[in-house]
Amino acid sequence: MSKTIPSPQLSPRKQGEGENTPLPPAGEGKGERAILTNAKSLRQNQTDAEQKLWYHLRAHRFMGLKFKRQKPLGHYIVDFICVEQKLIIELDGGQHAEQKAYDSVRDTWSRGEGFTVLRFWNNEVMRDMEGVLEQIRLTLSPDPSPASGRGEQTNPLSPDPSPASGRGEQTNPLSPLAGRGLGRGE
Repeated sequence: MSKTIPSPQLSPRKQGEGENTPLPPAGEGKGERAILTNAKSLRQNQTDAEQKLWYHLRAHRFMGLKFKRQKPLGHYIVDFICVEQKLIIELDGGQHAEQKAYDSVRDTWSRGEGFTVLRFWNNEVMRDMEGVLEQIRLTLSPDPSPASGRGEQTNPLSPDPSPASGRGEQTNPLSPLAGRGLGRGE
């Protein structure tokens, strides 16, 4: 009994164009395969700053949002993206000081596609993660100003109010640090 091996899907060709060739996997075209391969390599070889920020963004940990890392977008690969909120987060090391023009073109294209782009230096992530997360949070859901007439809100990252105030502990479920025992001296 012989075993039948399925043949690869052949690309449609007009008569006289030569032999049929296998189609690339779905969703990949000329040049896209290289971008996908590069993105996979970048995911496997993250910088320390990328690893540290990814810990906070992954698995819906940050404000319940889904982030992806090293994701192809157009002809570019973005460090982190939340498609739902149309937010791109880029981390820059020393090499980015030399490629400002490229980054500017890339950011302009991304903004033209409706994305907000936040850039942080690697050393900023390594030294002040709480500040970086707060900046991302404010970009996604800015607190209303008391002067706006919508009332005063407490900052979830500020120290707890004193027990004498009678207000007790208040938490903000949108805070990146809510329920994690972080940012409250614990």
